[in-house]
Amino acid sequence: MLFSHNQFYILSKNLMSGLKQKTIKKEVFFKGVGLHNGKNVILKVKPANANTGIVFKRIDLKSNNLIYPSFENVSNTFLNTTISNSCGAKISTIEHLMGALFGLGIDNAFIEIDNDEVPILDGSAKEFISKFIETGFEISNAPIKIIKINKKVVLNDGEKFISIEPSKLSLDIDFELKYENTVISNQRNKVNVYQEDLTDIFNSRTFCLFKDIELIKKNGFAKGGSLDNAIVVDDKKIINEEGLRNSKEFVNHKILDCLGDLYTCGYRMVASIKCSQGGHNLTNKLLRKLFENKENYSIIEIHERNLPHTILNRTFLRSIA
Repeated sequence: MLFSHNQFYILSKNLMSGLKQKTIKKEVFFKGVGLHNGKNVILKVKPANANTGIVFKRIDLKSNNLIYPSFENVSNTFLNTTISNSCGAKISTIEHLMGALFGLGIDNAFIEIDNDEVPILDGSAKEFISKFIETGFEISNAPIKIIKINKKVVLNDGEKFISIEPSKLSLDIDFELKYENTVISNQRNKVNVYQEDLTDIFNSRTFCLFKDIELIKKNGFAKGGSLDNAIVVDDKKIINEEGLRNSKEFVNHKILDCLGDLYTCGYRMVASIKCSQGGHNLTNKLLRKLFENKENYSIIEIHERNLPHTILNRTFLRSIA
């Protein structure tokens, strides 16, 4: 089932404006290869009851196989986001799937996977988004919960930085990318997650420099990488014959990654985020720093049936933490 650019935009806005928790109507099936382990994997996303949250289950393991995508459970941030439980069971490259769940406002889902890495598919969140929209959504009677930022938190790492601060209405992500490579170069984009068309964000693929591939593979990564699931840049040209899907695909993919990593906070978020040259590691460190101090945030619950975003921050919100 294909959706036009405008249809997707309208549907996404309607989904995000709902104030009740949602899940998918029926099971959704994905099959592909892990970007880094190169293994075939089957993943099933199933409906879940209100207040379940997002839960992963390694069905290839007989016990201790539940893994929760919390920022506290992130065990690796090199080239992907990996989560682990206390028994060492792990799932890697969760960020694109998590970004799709966040972007469509899916609060609850039970995810079964028969290997330790989410399939990379085409390197973006496009297929996740398409199948979730096609299957539809089930709305519960439970109110959504949102993280509201109370105080600005900043994290610096040399020339890299990321910050999060209060926002009255929305989740804004302002991301800057800087590369010496002239094809990627400097890119910057800012999106309002709940009110803008995110089609370009969801359709943007992961990317790498051709010169880095040998070293990446030598370190045991990108065994399943190909031109079918990544943009490869060689000096002054893009190797992929079809070129880019949008003019800011490099930075837009970074925003997709950021969105997925932010969802490891457990809820949607009202905040303003700025990042320069960041990635999985910086976003995870920011969340850890943010949640160290309860004065930095509140968890709010919305009880009204339908509130426009312009009054999202007013007296209809009740602090629960």
